[in-house]
Amino acid sequence: MPYAHADAHIRFTLHPDHHPAVIATTSGPTSDAARSHLHDLGFRSTGPTTMVLTRIDREEPYYTAKAAEQLRRYGFTTEIDTALQEEIDTEWTWANYPMPWCTRDEIREVGAEAQRIHDDIAEGQLVIHLHADDGQNTVAVGSYATGVRRYVHLHGKNHLRQESDTAFGTEAEAVAEFQRLYSVAVRPGPAPLTDLEQAVRQLLAGEPPATTEQISAPASEPPVAEPGEHEAFLAALFDEERQWERYRPFDETTIASHESLTVRVEFDHEARHRSDVAWTIAEYDGPVGERLWHATLTAGTPVPLIRTMLQYLDVPPRVTPGAPNDVLHSAAWHPASHPTRTTWEAPGRAIVFESTPHATADRWALYGGEDLDRAAWTVRLSARVPDDLLAQLASAAADLLPAPPSPAPRQQPVARPPAPHGRACPAGPRPATGPARGPSSAP
Repeated sequence: MPYAHADAHIRFTLHPDHHPAVIATTSGPTSDAARSHLHDLGFRSTGPTTMVLTRIDREEPYYTAKAAEQLRRYGFTTEIDTALQEEIDTEWTWANYPMPWCTRDEIREVGAEAQRIHDDIAEGQLVIHLHADDGQNTVAVGSYATGVRRYVHLHGKNHLRQESDTAFGTEAEAVAEFQRLYSVAVRPGPAPLTDLEQAVRQLLAGEPPATTEQISAPASEPPVAEPGEHEAFLAALFDEERQWERYRPFDETTIASHESLTVRVEFDHEARHRSDVAWTIAEYDGPVGERLWHATLTAGTPVPLIRTMLQYLDVPPRVTPGAPNDVLHSAAWHPASHPTRTTWEAPGRAIVFESTPHATADRWALYGGEDLDRAAWTVRLSARVPDDLLAQLASAAADLLPAPPSPAPRQQPVARPPAPHGRACPAGPRPATGPARGPSSAP
């Protein structure tokens, strides 16, 4: 459709309450034309001069950059805030993506398909008839009002939701097959909205998603290293630990070599963003031997975790706290098994310890933050890392968070005194005799 002459200014900024959503503010004589273009590019109106882009695949900066480029081609003036530009320039990765073999472009394709399905459901184009909990995932069956793929089975949620089957001729056939596959787990209607879906819908309605985020917020503030903490720790390392020697071949990099010549630590002074690798640690089987294992730690990694690794490499502890799983179990972390990995989640969802048994480069991962999909910091370790070091790391990670509250002691029942004059005490209310009703098992 034809648009008016491009004479408008569009400023893009990160949303203050829902990272990394983007707010577009329009001004100028042809703001309506700019807003029409922005709508076609996924932005939705939240006020007379503001529009918002919020997605369940968390790719708002990427799509904002593409939108700004297209608007400039149309002749509009665009401005991107500095913090948003930093997000655009940073090629972040999912901390716990379940399909690690996918390239970054393939991950975006999966996310774009999930976004399309989400939008179709939100706009009423795709009606969900039934849903179920398939162990680790939510599954559903639904019908499109129009189109070739009218009856579909869906698998997954948020940025991983995909169409798993579309080979149905009628709604009855799709529903019958769904009931056959998932039997007693089937529930009517769509599954409850995830926290992310609730936040997205609130944002599109022009409301800050504070209520949703407060509901899903971790029970404790996730630990993140403050600016300058790593620099101070590195300086203290050379001042207090004489067995480390300092080299600085480049202005932006410092290398610490242990006196044994079997451990090498590299620190990048320029690392700032949450996905930037600040520390690279490696151990070798001799002064000129092959590398045994290595680890990378991003810029926000809490200093206690770095200290734990370097202390272990300096003087391996004589007594370890046990296997990593035992340590995390004692700290009340929640385990979950996935097809390719096992995760241990801290109370409050502030930190996750992850094991991928068949991986080589990233056999182990430890990450944390308010949004674990876009972790504030990540520690990755290769295969052949000593088990006792992993146990030390697990113990240090558990110590970063407050200990879970102890269960209240059970009160002993108080014996009733005998009734006067030999009368029996009155009976209390009789318990219900019908079947107990538990909470809904809907995911």
